[in-house]
Amino acid sequence: MSAFDAPYEPSPWEPISEEVARYESSAGTEPSALVGESWMILWTIGARSGSVRKTPLVRIADGAGRYAVIGSQGGAPTNPNWVHNLRANPVARIQDGADLHDLTAREVDGDEKAQWWARGQAIWPDYDTYQASTDRTIPVFVLEPAG
Repeated sequence: MSAFDAPYEPSPWEPISEEVARYESSAGTEPSALVGESWMILWTIGARSGSVRKTPLVRIADGAGRYAVIGSQGGAPTNPNWVHNLRANPVARIQDGADLHDLTAREVDGDEKAQWWARGQAIWPDYDTYQASTDRTIPVFVLEPAG
C-alpha cells in the first residue's frame, strides 16, 4: 500500500485545484496559467491531514529520473504548504505528462542547491527575483527514486 492511496484533498485555492484538473485531463499537454509550459504536478502527503495534496510546479528534471522543486511561492514571506508536507513526510509523487514517479525527497543546500537552482532559473527566470523579494531562504528539494 502506498502513502498516495490516501484520499485526495484539492487545494482550497481554486486556481491551484483548477490547474491540477487541467493537467490531469490533458496529461500536461496544455500550458499552465500559473507556471508556464514546462510543468508537472507534485503530490505530497498533508503534514496534518494525511491526505494527498497536489500542486502544479515548474518542471525541473535532470533527465536521469531526478526532479527538483523550488519553494518560491512567488517570493512570498512564507513557504508554500507543500514544503511543510515534504519536511514532515519526505515522500513525493511527480506526475510528469502521463507518467507517475514515486520519489524520496530531501532538502538540499550548498553546491547541490546552486546547481538545481541554476537548472530551475533556466526554465523560470523569476526565481532570483523571488529570492530577492523575501527575507526567507527559499528551499529546494531534490526528488529521486528510492534506493
